[in-house]
Amino acid sequence: MQYILIADDNKDITDILSVYVKKEGYEPLIAKDGVEAEKMFEKHDPVAILLDVMMPLKDGYQVCRDIRKKSSVPIILITARGEDFDKIMGLDIGADDYIVKPFSPSEVMARLRAVLRRLNRAEVSSDSDSILKISNIVVNLDEYSFSIDGQKIPLTKKEIETMWTLASNPNKVFTRDNLLDSLWGYDYYGDSRTVDSHIKRLRAKIDSVEHPEWSIKTIWGVGYKFEIDEKSV
Repeated sequence: MQYILIADDNKDITDILSVYVKKEGYEPLIAKDGVEAEKMFEKHDPVAILLDVMMPLKDGYQVCRDIRKKSSVPIILITARGEDFDKIMGLDIGADDYIVKPFSPSEVMARLRAVLRRLNRAEVSSDSDSILKISNIVVNLDEYSFSIDGQKIPLTKKEIETMWTLASNPNKVFTRDNLLDSLWGYDYYGDSRTVDSHIKRLRAKIDSVEHPEWSIKTIWGVGYKFEIDEKSV
């Protein structure tokens, strides 16, 4: 049996999401606070997590951070707060998606199916090609690690996926919408500045080590590309 962990202190929400999760063929696990959510995650190893942000004892942001230290399980944050800052924060700490209340349970399930499909595609490709080596970098999707000249750089799950997407297509320009769709697996109805903020944080981390052979270039008015000196490939 595969489990979906639903963490929310609102019983009405957990009840309705449980019904929809069962229709998708999964067994729901219910947690009423952040501490219980982490305990149930450790015990049952769910395939995905629907995680409320505002919960007793430990909020969803902290639960997401804690789980991301040891797992790449898909996490969808659910919250009543819809400001851009909150969305960006949730995505930057490793969430795969972000849904604002009030929501349609059908929409939640569509988002859930999308992140699970993306995970399945990654698992299929990892059987044969999960390590990307280009210039002086190594991106490893098995370990979710990233290094420059052998020095590991601590990146979030989404930052590593961003590096994989860009670096595996050197000199190809990705629009902001391309990146949102590729990395989050659905048509993201949000401000494209989310991508700009994400790239800014990524650059700040990778620039801690010199990499003159390549860079993440901004294509003004369009998006971004991984630009590399062909001699270094």
